[in-house]
Amino acid sequence: MDAESSPDRAAGRLESATDAPTDPRPGTSVQPGPTEWPRHSAGEPLHLGGVELPPRKRTRLDLSAGRLSSGTPVGLPLEVIRGRLPGPRIWISGGVHGDELNGIEIIRQTLAGIRPYRLAGTIFAAPIVNVFGFITESRYLPDRRDLNRSFPGSPRGSLAARIAHLFMREIVSRCDAGIDLHTGSDHRANMPQIRADLDDPATRGLARAFGAPVAVNSTTRDGSLRAVAGAMGVPVLVYEGGEAHRFDEDAIEAGVMGVRRVLAHMGMIEDPVAAPAEEPREARGTRWVRAGRSGILRVEVHLGDVVEKGQRLGFIGDTYGQRPLAVRAPVNGMVIGITRNPIVNRGDAVANVARLTSLQGGTAE
Repeated sequence: MDAESSPDRAAGRLESATDAPTDPRPGTSVQPGPTEWPRHSAGEPLHLGGVELPPRKRTRLDLSAGRLSSGTPVGLPLEVIRGRLPGPRIWISGGVHGDELNGIEIIRQTLAGIRPYRLAGTIFAAPIVNVFGFITESRYLPDRRDLNRSFPGSPRGSLAARIAHLFMREIVSRCDAGIDLHTGSDHRANMPQIRADLDDPATRGLARAFGAPVAVNSTTRDGSLRAVAGAMGVPVLVYEGGEAHRFDEDAIEAGVMGVRRVLAHMGMIEDPVAAPAEEPREARGTRWVRAGRSGILRVEVHLGDVVEKGQRLGFIGDTYGQRPLAVRAPVNGMVIGITRNPIVNRGDAVANVARLTSLQGGTAE
């Protein structure tokens, strides 16, 4: 990033308009959120990247994220919705990995149902955080760095470090909670699931509210957005669903419903969202099953299947299926991740099996 494209300045406001009367219709006012969530005043001055964010409006803007090698400026697109009533501030991010597209559509559909005059608090929506990777359809930045291993970043570091620093300073520092939307990678698909610190009461409450079929209690990785925000005391949910490079309608629908449930749980919107069809389950541990040999994989299970320890998940053979080697479940649990690429080398991840309990508590199956 050069001096002319400093992240201290926004590229400019693209849109700022109300989408409804200033007063809600009778019977539709938003109720105050739970007392544990901060209630920022709707009239409090709020600026982002040098742009004023007025209450009761949606504001679209680009934060300067750098330039392409051609000199073309690249902006990090944002939409900020400030509500009529005081309430929490939350960010929703997608595209931290540039080839993971479901988050973009989840954010689009979520924002389509939000009305500033009925909103309590503020939503910061960043559908494509890694714009460089999105342009090149790559998980990584041009220098092959993983943005989700580069937080909190630095204003004078690598391109990844500068974007991470920009996102932390302009968005995370202003928020009380966050939802980071991801998909599987490297030809792997994930069942809709939440990954979070379920030992933290506030985070656990958000995970229960989201209502994904599975919530995985997982440790954080150094340099990840969730790890750094969590260290600041900001609860973060990581949603995983589908696979890279394509939309998965089931994962998108689960993501949209989950985000809206979280907003309702925080008292930011009314609660018109249906509860999950089944009680969310908790996984205190997961195990990736790896290929015991190289060859052609034939998978015999699907995402969401409940399996028993030792059950055959598929087999690896040669081109004709000869000399098969069974791939077996290492534990009782549910298949929450699976490879879509039938060509495997010894040691490749084939399936991810989660050991389940109830998110309300209970005994592992």
